[in-house]
Amino acid sequence: MAVYSRIEKSSLQVEMADEAYPVPEHEMPGYGYLDIAGLVAIGAKAGVDAIHPGYGFLSENPNFARASVEAGIAFIGPPAEVISSMANKREARETLRGLGVPVLSGTSGSLDGSADIEEQAQAIGYPVMVKASEGGGGIGLGIIPGPERLSRALRRAGSASNRAFGSDDLYLEKYIPDARHVEVQVLGDKHGNVIHLFERECSVQRRHQKLIEETPAPLFSNSQRAAITEAALTAARGIGYQNAGTFEFLVDPDGKFYFLETNTRLQVEHGITEMTTGFDLVEQQIRVASGEPL
Repeated sequence: MAVYSRIEKSSLQVEMADEAYPVPEHEMPGYGYLDIAGLVAIGAKAGVDAIHPGYGFLSENPNFARASVEAGIAFIGPPAEVISSMANKREARETLRGLGVPVLSGTSGSLDGSADIEEQAQAIGYPVMVKASEGGGGIGLGIIPGPERLSRALRRAGSASNRAFGSDDLYLEKYIPDARHVEVQVLGDKHGNVIHLFERECSVQRRHQKLIEETPAPLFSNSQRAAITEAALTAARGIGYQNAGTFEFLVDPDGKFYFLETNTRLQVEHGITEMTTGFDLVEQQIRVASGEPL
């Protein structure tokens, strides 16, 4: 069963589905995909056993996962509490730091205009980055080369974050020039089993958006691969991860890696992992959501 907005009525997914229902009507066509109550009601009306959230819109929204389960519909993704635990990037950093996963030096509390922000930045060591705790897609992100740019960068980042995410919660993190961006695909079941499906490199980006994904990561030694995938498994086990997800890391020029963020969903680029491992990740998501062990 599929859902669609009015501009997608003739799309391939609608043609291929056994049943298709329009999403709730809104002035903007895509906004129907954000209507949690409306989407869950459609699922209940159609008598579905489970909802797959895809990789956009509500896929990382703990309220959607919770509402689905409360309606007696399985959510094909992590439990709501796991999604919530990784939603705030600043808090996620501290959680994984406590699990022994390498994390870049940065601020642990919210930057709320307190007088010691400059001291915290100096302690981290310039250059630093300002990031939106609730953000993504490069919004609210900026490089601060020195103290003379700090106040302005914080104002701009807070304003951008508030407009995009309804939150001006920011944090500072050490900036690593020439870092590589490597992510590890994990899969967990409801029985405590967690596996990794190796790494993907996504260092080629434009405006903080990935342009090219490669797997296996080029110039990665076997020992580096073993270390970064084990760190991802440590993190996944530590937070009780279930279903498909990705743990992202920055790798510095010396080969040391640091946790960046968690994507508590299937990513767009999962296809190259399927090509190299032979695993159908969507099939595995459905299987583990139904209670099958890995």
